[in-house]
Amino acid sequence: MTDFTYPGSELDLFAAVDNWKTYWSRRMRPYVRGDVLEVGAGIGSNTRYLDPGNCRRWVCLEPDAKLSGYLYGNMRRAPERENYEVVTGTIQNLDPDSLFDTILYIDVLEHIEDDREELRNAASRLRSDGRLIVLSPAHRWLFTPFDAAIGHFRRYNRPMLRQISPPELSLEQMAYLDSAGLLLSSANRMLLRQSMPTKAQLRIWDQYLIPISRIADRIFFDSLGKSIFAIWHK
Repeated sequence: MTDFTYPGSELDLFAAVDNWKTYWSRRMRPYVRGDVLEVGAGIGSNTRYLDPGNCRRWVCLEPDAKLSGYLYGNMRRAPERENYEVVTGTIQNLDPDSLFDTILYIDVLEHIEDDREELRNAASRLRSDGRLIVLSPAHRWLFTPFDAAIGHFRRYNRPMLRQISPPELSLEQMAYLDSAGLLLSSANRMLLRQSMPTKAQLRIWDQYLIPISRIADRIFFDSLGKSIFAIWHK
Protein backbone atom coordinates (compact mmCIF):
# COMPACT_ATOMS: atom_id res chain seq x y z
CA MET A 1 0.00 0.00 0.00
CA THR A 2 1.18 3.55 -0.75
CA ASP A 3 -0.05 7.06 0.00
CA PHE A 4 0.54 8.16 -3.59
CA THR A 5 -2.01 10.55 -5.10
CA TYR A 6 -2.07 11.03 -8.85
CA PRO A 7 -1.83 14.79 -9.63
CA GLY A 8 -3.48 14.69 -13.05
CA SER A 9 -7.12 15.17 -13.95
CA GLU A 10 -7.00 14.06 -17.59
CA LEU A 11 -7.84 10.34 -17.28
CA ASP A 12 -11.57 10.70 -17.92
CA LEU A 13 -10.86 13.25 -20.68
CA PHE A 14 -8.55 10.87 -22.56
CA ALA A 15 -10.68 7.76 -21.95
CA ALA A 16 -12.80 8.61 -25.00
CA VAL A 17 -10.00 8.81 -27.61
CA ASP A 18 -11.00 5.52 -29.19
CA ASN A 19 -9.11 5.85 -32.50
CA TRP A 20 -5.83 6.55 -30.74
CA LYS A 21 -6.18 3.75 -28.20
CA THR A 22 -7.23 1.32 -30.92
CA TYR A 23 -4.23 2.32 -33.03
CA TRP A 24 -1.44 1.85 -30.52
CA SER A 25 -3.02 -1.18 -28.85
CA ARG A 26 -3.11 -3.05 -32.16
CA ARG A 27 0.65 -2.66 -32.36
CA MET A 28 1.11 -4.15 -28.89
CA ARG A 29 -1.70 -6.67 -28.40
CA PRO A 30 -0.01 -9.52 -30.33
CA TYR A 31 2.71 -9.53 -27.65
CA VAL A 32 0.34 -9.56 -24.65
CA ARG A 33 -0.11 -13.07 -23.27
CA GLY A 34 -0.12 -15.31 -20.20
CA ASP A 35 -0.01 -13.62 -16.82
CA VAL A 36 -0.14 -9.84 -17.32
CA LEU A 37 0.85 -6.98 -15.02
CA GLU A 38 -0.48 -3.55 -16.02
CA VAL A 39 1.48 -0.99 -14.00
CA GLY A 40 -0.33 2.29 -13.33
CA ALA A 41 -3.66 0.99 -14.60
CA GLY A 42 -5.44 4.20 -13.60
CA ILE A 43 -9.19 3.92 -14.16
CA GLY A 44 -8.78 0.95 -16.52
CA SER A 45 -9.46 2.86 -19.75
CA ASN A 46 -6.54 1.18 -21.56
CA THR A 47 -7.10 -2.36 -20.32
CA ARG A 48 -9.88 -3.41 -22.64
CA TYR A 49 -7.88 -2.27 -25.66
CA LEU A 50 -4.85 -4.32 -24.67
CA ASP A 51 -6.52 -7.54 -23.51
CA PRO A 52 -6.49 -10.13 -26.34
CA GLY A 53 -9.06 -12.15 -24.41
CA ASN A 54 -7.02 -15.26 -23.68
CA CYS A 55 -4.74 -14.21 -20.81
CA ARG A 56 -4.66 -16.36 -17.68
CA ARG A 57 -4.33 -13.56 -15.15
CA TRP A 58 -4.44 -9.77 -15.42
CA VAL A 59 -3.18 -7.70 -12.48
CA CYS A 60 -4.12 -3.99 -12.58
CA LEU A 61 -1.56 -2.29 -10.35
CA GLU A 62 -2.37 1.30 -9.30
CA PRO A 63 -0.59 3.31 -6.57
CA ASP A 64 -3.41 5.84 -6.11
CA ALA A 65 -5.93 4.29 -3.68
CA LYS A 66 -8.81 6.41 -4.99
CA LEU A 67 -8.17 5.37 -8.59
CA SER A 68 -7.72 1.71 -7.66
CA GLY A 69 -11.02 1.83 -5.77
CA TYR A 70 -12.74 3.24 -8.83
CA LEU A 71 -11.08 0.58 -10.98
CA TYR A 72 -12.14 -2.20 -8.60
CA GLY A 73 -15.74 -1.03 -8.83
CA ASN A 74 -15.57 -1.11 -12.63
CA MET A 75 -14.16 -4.64 -12.61
CA ARG A 76 -16.90 -5.90 -10.26
CA ARG A 77 -19.46 -4.63 -12.77
CA ALA A 78 -17.79 -6.67 -15.53
CA PRO A 79 -18.17 -10.36 -14.58
CA GLU A 80 -16.48 -11.45 -17.82
CA ARG A 81 -13.25 -10.13 -16.32
CA GLU A 82 -13.04 -12.77 -13.62
CA ASN A 83 -9.32 -13.22 -14.29
CA TYR A 84 -8.67 -9.58 -13.32
CA GLU A 85 -7.18 -8.42 -10.03
CA VAL A 86 -6.80 -4.88 -8.72
CA VAL A 87 -3.82 -4.22 -6.46
CA THR A 88 -3.12 -0.89 -4.78
CA GLY A 89 0.60 -0.14 -4.70
CA THR A 90 3.72 -0.22 -6.84
CA ILE A 91 5.73 -3.05 -8.30
CA GLN A 92 7.83 -3.14 -5.11
CA ASN A 93 4.70 -4.02 -3.12
CA LEU A 94 3.98 -7.20 -5.06
CA ASP A 95 4.78 -10.66 -3.77
CA PRO A 96 8.44 -11.21 -4.75
CA ASP A 97 7.55 -14.68 -6.06
CA SER A 98 4.88 -13.31 -8.41
CA LEU A 99 6.16 -13.47 -12.00
CA PHE A 100 4.54 -12.38 -15.26
CA ASP A 101 4.70 -13.09 -18.98
CA THR A 102 3.84 -9.51 -19.95
CA ILE A 103 4.41 -6.24 -18.07
CA LEU A 104 2.81 -3.05 -19.39
CA TYR A 105 3.60 0.61 -18.77
CA ILE A 106 1.07 2.59 -20.80
CA ASP A 107 1.70 6.33 -20.37
CA VAL A 108 3.16 5.57 -16.94
CA LEU A 109 6.97 5.44 -17.04
CA GLU A 110 7.26 9.22 -17.55
CA HIS A 111 5.55 9.67 -14.15
CA ILE A 112 8.25 7.67 -12.32
CA GLU A 113 11.30 9.62 -11.23
CA ASP A 114 13.75 6.69 -11.17
CA ASP A 115 12.71 5.10 -14.45
CA ARG A 116 15.87 3.00 -14.80
CA GLU A 117 15.28 1.33 -11.42
CA GLU A 118 11.62 0.84 -12.25
CA LEU A 119 12.45 -1.06 -15.45
CA ARG A 120 15.10 -3.06 -13.60
CA ASN A 121 12.45 -4.13 -11.08
CA ALA A 122 10.04 -4.94 -13.90
CA ALA A 123 12.65 -7.08 -15.66
CA SER A 124 13.15 -9.10 -12.48
CA ARG A 125 9.39 -9.88 -12.48
CA LEU A 126 9.40 -11.25 -16.02
CA ARG A 127 9.44 -14.94 -16.77
CA SER A 128 11.79 -16.28 -19.43
CA ASP A 129 10.38 -15.43 -22.90
CA GLY A 130 8.34 -12.63 -21.29
CA ARG A 131 7.95 -9.11 -22.67
CA LEU A 132 8.09 -5.62 -21.19
CA ILE A 133 6.04 -3.07 -23.15
CA VAL A 134 6.23 0.72 -22.71
CA LEU A 135 4.24 3.54 -24.33
CA SER A 136 5.22 7.11 -23.41
CA PRO A 137 5.07 10.68 -24.73
CA ALA A 138 7.98 11.50 -27.03
CA HIS A 139 10.54 14.29 -27.41
CA ARG A 140 11.86 16.47 -24.61
CA TRP A 141 11.41 19.59 -26.73
CA LEU A 142 7.63 19.00 -26.61
CA PHE A 143 7.49 19.23 -22.81
CA THR A 144 4.67 21.67 -22.00
CA PRO A 145 2.72 22.95 -18.98
CA PHE A 146 0.36 20.03 -19.64
CA ASP A 147 3.19 17.57 -18.95
CA ALA A 148 4.06 19.36 -15.73
CA ALA A 149 0.41 19.56 -14.64
CA ILE A 150 -0.07 15.78 -14.80
CA GLY A 151 3.21 14.87 -13.12
CA HIS A 152 5.53 14.01 -16.00
CA PHE A 153 9.23 14.00 -15.19
CA ARG A 154 10.24 13.72 -18.83
CA ARG A 155 9.31 12.82 -22.40
CA TYR A 156 11.38 10.18 -24.17
CA ASN A 157 13.33 9.69 -27.35
CA ARG A 158 14.97 6.53 -28.65
CA PRO A 159 18.40 7.11 -27.05
CA MET A 160 16.79 7.76 -23.66
CA LEU A 161 14.88 4.48 -23.71
CA ARG A 162 17.93 2.56 -24.90
CA GLN A 163 19.93 4.07 -22.07
CA ILE A 164 17.57 2.73 -19.40
CA SER A 165 17.05 -0.69 -21.04
CA PRO A 166 17.47 -3.50 -18.47
CA PRO A 167 20.68 -5.34 -19.43
CA GLU A 168 19.07 -8.79 -19.16
CA LEU A 169 16.43 -7.89 -21.77
CA SER A 170 16.84 -7.50 -25.52
CA LEU A 171 15.17 -4.56 -27.25
CA GLU A 172 12.80 -6.11 -29.77
CA GLN A 173 10.98 -3.06 -31.17
CA MET A 174 11.04 0.70 -30.83
CA ALA A 175 8.94 3.12 -32.84
CA TYR A 176 7.42 6.58 -32.82
CA LEU A 177 3.65 6.83 -33.32
CA ASP A 178 1.27 9.61 -34.40
CA SER A 179 3.26 11.73 -36.85
CA ALA A 180 0.21 13.90 -37.58
CA GLY A 181 -0.30 14.49 -33.86
CA LEU A 182 3.31 15.63 -33.66
CA LEU A 183 2.34 18.70 -35.69
CA LEU A 184 -0.54 19.49 -33.33
CA SER A 185 1.70 19.06 -30.28
CA SER A 186 4.33 21.30 -31.86
CA ALA A 187 1.71 24.03 -32.37
CA ASN A 188 0.63 23.75 -28.74
CA ARG A 189 4.25 23.92 -27.59
CA MET A 190 4.99 27.06 -29.60
CA LEU A 191 1.66 28.87 -29.64
CA LEU A 192 -1.02 27.71 -27.21
CA ARG A 193 1.01 26.45 -24.24
CA GLN A 194 -2.12 24.96 -22.68
CA SER A 195 -1.95 23.03 -19.43
CA MET A 196 -4.91 20.86 -20.55
CA PRO A 197 -6.43 20.15 -23.99
CA THR A 198 -10.12 20.76 -24.52
CA LYS A 199 -12.62 18.05 -25.44
CA ALA A 200 -13.01 19.67 -28.86
CA GLN A 201 -9.26 19.55 -29.50
CA LEU A 202 -9.08 15.91 -28.46
CA ARG A 203 -12.04 15.05 -30.68
CA ILE A 204 -10.43 16.70 -33.72
CA TRP A 205 -7.12 14.95 -33.04
CA ASP A 206 -8.71 11.55 -32.49
CA GLN A 207 -11.22 11.64 -35.33
CA TYR A 208 -9.20 13.38 -38.03
CA LEU A 209 -5.47 13.22 -37.29
CA ILE A 210 -5.14 9.64 -36.04
CA PRO A 211 -6.43 8.20 -39.35
CA ILE A 212 -3.79 10.31 -41.11
CA SER A 213 -1.13 9.04 -38.71
CA ARG A 214 -2.03 5.43 -39.47
CA ILE A 215 -0.91 6.05 -43.05
CA ALA A 216 1.83 8.62 -42.48
CA ASP A 217 3.60 6.55 -39.80
CA ARG A 218 4.10 3.76 -42.34
CA ILE A 219 5.38 6.21 -44.93
CA PHE A 220 7.91 7.58 -42.44
CA PHE A 221 8.78 4.09 -41.13
CA ASP A 222 7.76 5.04 -37.57
CA SER A 223 10.50 7.68 -37.40
CA LEU A 224 8.19 10.56 -36.40
CA GLY A 225 5.51 10.90 -33.75
CA LYS A 226 4.43 12.46 -30.50
CA SER A 227 4.49 9.09 -28.69
CA ILE A 228 7.06 6.31 -28.53
CA PHE A 229 6.68 2.64 -27.73
CA ALA A 230 9.23 -0.06 -27.01
CA ILE A 231 9.09 -3.81 -26.49
CA TRP A 232 11.79 -5.73 -24.65
CA HIS A 233 12.10 -9.53 -24.64
CA LYS A 234 13.57 -11.77 -21.94
